[in-house]
Amino acid sequence: MKTAALPEKLLYEIWKNQEFKSDIYTFDEEKIVVLDRGVESTELGGPDFKNARVQIGSLTYVGDIEIDNFHTDWKNHGHSKNPKFNKVILHIILDDGDSRHFVTTKDGRKVHSLSVIEFIDDTLSESLRKQIAHYRLSSINKISCKQLTLLVTEEEKLEFLKKLGIERFKRKCEKVAYRLKEILFLEEMKVSEPEHGYDIPLEYLERKLTYKELNNKRVWEQLFYEGIFEALGYSQNKDIMLRIARAVEPKLLKTLGTDDEFFRNAESLFFHVSGLLPNHPNSKSDDTSSYIRSLHETWNTLVDKYDGKMFEEDDWSFYRMRPQNYPPVRLAGGVRLLNEILNHNLIGNLHRKFVEIHKIDTLKVCMRSLFITKGAGYWSRHYMFDVEAKPHIKFYVGKNRADEIVLNVILPILYLYYEMFGKKKFASKTLRLYSEVDMDLDNSLVNEVSTALNLDIHKHGPLIYQGMLELFRNKCSKDKCNDCMIGEKVFSE
Repeated sequence: MKTAALPEKLLYEIWKNQEFKSDIYTFDEEKIVVLDRGVESTELGGPDFKNARVQIGSLTYVGDIEIDNFHTDWKNHGHSKNPKFNKVILHIILDDGDSRHFVTTKDGRKVHSLSVIEFIDDTLSESLRKQIAHYRLSSINKISCKQLTLLVTEEEKLEFLKKLGIERFKRKCEKVAYRLKEILFLEEMKVSEPEHGYDIPLEYLERKLTYKELNNKRVWEQLFYEGIFEALGYSQNKDIMLRIARAVEPKLLKTLGTDDEFFRNAESLFFHVSGLLPNHPNSKSDDTSSYIRSLHETWNTLVDKYDGKMFEEDDWSFYRMRPQNYPPVRLAGGVRLLNEILNHNLIGNLHRKFVEIHKIDTLKVCMRSLFITKGAGYWSRHYMFDVEAKPHIKFYVGKNRADEIVLNVILPILYLYYEMFGKKKFASKTLRLYSEVDMDLDNSLVNEVSTALNLDIHKHGPLIYQGMLELFRNKCSKDKCNDCMIGEKVFSE
């Protein structure tokens, strides 16, 4: 659901026409007398009214007026970093829910705030309060330069995002390379995956891997398995999905049979290990009771083979999820993709497509098709035990999630694989696919960044998409405007 913007223009009219029902006061209860409301500004990225004269208490101020919906907008919109706001003498807002009485300019001067909500018509005030409550529930608004990005050309923004996108890709490749050596080290030491962290000797990390070590199918299967499970967890459950993938080892999974037999055994294994399976089969429907009973019976044949970590239902997040994103549905999808990795040579099929398909757009579609997974069985009709999915779940992994898996998991692994085996042609092809071909991707953070930067038409390009994620997660959300080309430009003198 999209958030409707609060009527900031209405605030302009209230200030312009001085439509107050009584005398007005700052948060510190200093009386405000408006001697000159100022002239409405048309300057992009500056205060809303210029050259106002306002008496606050016993002092008269001459300068600018800034109007925002919320007290926090002063910081969120970057006014505290922008020298254009150094002459502001009064900050006018709708919201009266913040305990702070001042905002601060870039040069460190405190500015009084006025909340108009207490000084306007009661009917209008109540309507605005309701809009404020709705807005707070549905908006994250963390991009400080949101109102200033038109000061940077589209070409400059795209170039910066491409640079960030490449940085993000390189970091993903480095993460895969580290994990590759970690898996090899554990195999060499003949130890199972520990639940808590450990350090690989520096000399092991720095040494060059041999062809024999790299030509180890089990290692690449493990990398695919972990990456796919982590991606299926989305942001809320990616950590627990990854921990489960590291706890349930491929060596055991390869003993579970193929296709339907694999699905039955693997679902029993994963639902027990995950902590999501009810202890007793008693339920509202015979369908669910029969399924739970089957999972328990199968577990009795597997329990002696598994000696890894067991998890709890409390380890999972279920907050504000769509049915198809619930953990049991994602585990069911992961089981089917695991069957393709372990029993149907998914990695070899990917490589064959890279060799045989020369058109990048066609290659993208073919790669995506390998990860789209149709719903089937119990979890196509339910999203929790005994909770029916209406409508039924057609895909465990749909087109958007398949593209996310290709972009975030498969391409970094393939790039590393081709680089390590000296297949420069295919490594280059991987980068082309990452950089040039639009994909069906949807992410709320990317949607917000693309709107803030006025780049909605470019957000489906993988490189730009990744660049936007990198920008938000490592710049905007961490308030690193000074370390950002866009922030540095819009907030400079």
